[in-house]
Amino acid sequence: MSLSRPRRKAQIGVTPLIDVVFILLVFFMLASRFEDWRSVDLASSSRGVPVASSAEGALLVEVRLGDLRLSGATMTDDALLEAVRDRLSVRPDQRLLVAPAVGVDIQRVVGVLDDLAAAGATDISLLGRF
Repeated sequence: MSLSRPRRKAQIGVTPLIDVVFILLVFFMLASRFEDWRSVDLASSSRGVPVASSAEGALLVEVRLGDLRLSGATMTDDALLEAVRDRLSVRPDQRLLVAPAVGVDIQRVVGVLDDLAAAGATDISLLGRF
């Protein structure tokens, strides 16, 4: 008669499972993108003010496919921001009308709006065909 040892029950270790979960957590944390999500506030133009009187004295910024125009003068991004800063130093409540041309990428328009706001403009209106 042979003496046999009693069989031990197999136990499942939790430590390897925790290691795998931790590695997955670190992977997804490093692989995900943390972007600065911002919103653009666009007020409705239905205030009862006629467009002609509200546009009087405003600067027109045209966002075109290849360049920018400020009141008809073609300029670069930096020159536009410098001209807007100069105008805002004289008249801080200066109204800016931003008119994107047909075919201009919306990201380009939002970039211009962000740049104008960073330059100190507070009264910015977006013109377009909606």
